Amino acid sequence: MPVLTVNLIGAGRVGRTLLALLARAQGCRVQQVFSSRESAARAAVDFAGAGRVARSLAEMSPADLWLLTVPDTAIAGVAGDLAAINPRRGAALAAPVALHCSGFHPAEAMAPLRGLGWHLASAHPVLSFADPETALRQFPGTFCGLEGDAAALAVVEPLLRSIGARIFPIRSEAKSFYHAGAVISNNFTVVLQAIARGAWDRAGVPQDVARALNAHLLRATVETLSAQEPAAALTGPAARGDMEVVERQGRDVADWNALAGRVYRDLSRLAVRLKAEGRIAGDDDGAGA
Repeated sequence: MPVLTVNLIGAGRVGRTLLALLARAQGCRVQQVFSSRESAARAAVDFAGAGRVARSLAEMSPADLWLLTVPDTAIAGVAGDLAAINPRRGAALAAPVALHCSGFHPAEAMAPLRGLGWHLASAHPVLSFADPETALRQFPGTFCGLEGDAAALAVVEPLLRSIGARIFPIRSEAKSFYHAGAVISNNFTVVLQAIARGAWDRAGVPQDVARALNAHLLRATVETLSAQEPAAALTGPAARGDMEVVERQGRDVADWNALAGRVYRDLSRLAVRLKAEGRIAGDDDGAGA
């Protein structure tokens, strides 16, 4: 079985982590790493213990798999630059595979490479990469959303599984919704906890108690949602239909923080719909409110 050669473009935290994982994968050989900052490429090579630093795209050797771990806004431009160089000849695969890791952009963001006969895919590991050392330990078992053309997926999916990813498919045309779900589930949960901490502080709850309350409620919520669907797990005044409490709290929160008050009211409306209909999807009757 031929060895799969890999080049990396973009040496941030995601790139460093994946480079280290691929360096340990059987049947995979890391070749070169390029970044807009040579020091970042050097740090990635040192972290992974594999590969060589390239000082330009033109300097990079042909490879079977090109991994683009660059910012979302740079994907199309890097793909265009790579297409202009066309480092295709000499790879084991008849057509190279380009893979990016954006949760928002589909594989087609690298369209300039498709014009050269390359195969395209995107993989979005649902994991925090704030610290590459931690991410490296946590990666096994990580869910990874995958989309792209069949030929690219035939190469990428088994490779990702070999480093511990749990693969699930995403529809390319609906990727924005997929990423929105991840943002709401993760990032917005953090924002909501900050609002809750502020409300508790205003009520005079000591900070150490607020942290403990926060942790206790989040753990209980995760356990409940793991066992039940959202409609069954939902509790609180909106779910009970106690609209007098909802209205009064909405006013109080808005007096303290107008944006937080809007969030409280809008989420309460969605909570009522969820409890009544078992879903939140439907015609948005409050778009102009």
